[in-house]
Amino acid sequence: MRKKINRSSGIAIIAIAAIVLIANLEANAQKSEFVQATAMGTSTQLGRVVNVDLGIGSYSTVDERNALLQAFSEKGSEGLANALDKMKSKGYIAITGTLGFDVNFIRSFNLPDGTRIIRFVTDRPIRFGEAWSSSRTLDYTLSMGEIIISKEKGKSTGKLYPVARFTLDKENELTVETFQNPWNLTNIRVRN
Repeated sequence: MRKKINRSSGIAIIAIAAIVLIANLEANAQKSEFVQATAMGTSTQLGRVVNVDLGIGSYSTVDERNALLQAFSEKGSEGLANALDKMKSKGYIAITGTLGFDVNFIRSFNLPDGTRIIRFVTDRPIRFGEAWSSSRTLDYTLSMGEIIISKEKGKSTGKLYPVARFTLDKENELTVETFQNPWNLTNIRVRN
C-alpha cells in the first residue's frame, strides 16, 4: 500500500534534508590536520633534536582572538594564560619524551604568494618540580609556535617556543620572551 505525502510534509522533509546537508558541508569545510616536524635546538640546546606532532581539530575564531587580546591587555601574560586555560581545546601538541598536551588557540593565515602560516599558543603544563621549587620558569606560562608552510617542497620552516610569555617592549609592541632559546622546526609534513 502506497502512502501519500501531503505538501507540508514534503516541504518539511526537504527542509530537514537541506539542514543535514549544510551541517555536513560545514563539518567537512573544517577538516582536521596533522603536522609533523623535527625541532632542532639552538644555542644552549644545540645538538638536541626532538619530533613534534601538532594535531589540529579546528581553528580558533576571531572572537576567541579578541578575548585573548582583552585578557592580555588587562592582566598581561598571566591573564592570557588564564584565558587560554578556560578555552576549549583546538588540538594537541606532543614532543618526544612528553605525553603531549592540549593547544587551545590555533590560527591559519594564507599569504598572497601561496604560503600558509599556522600559529598556536597555549598554557603549558607546569611540572611538579617547577611548582615545588618555585622555579623562575613559573613566570613563563605559555608554549607557542609558528609554522610557515611553503608551496615549494622542502622549504617549510618554523619556530617552537616551549617556555615563553608575551611582554610589551619600550615601544609598546607585543614581543615573545622565552626562558630558553626557540627551537627551529624543519622537515615539516602536513596531512589532512
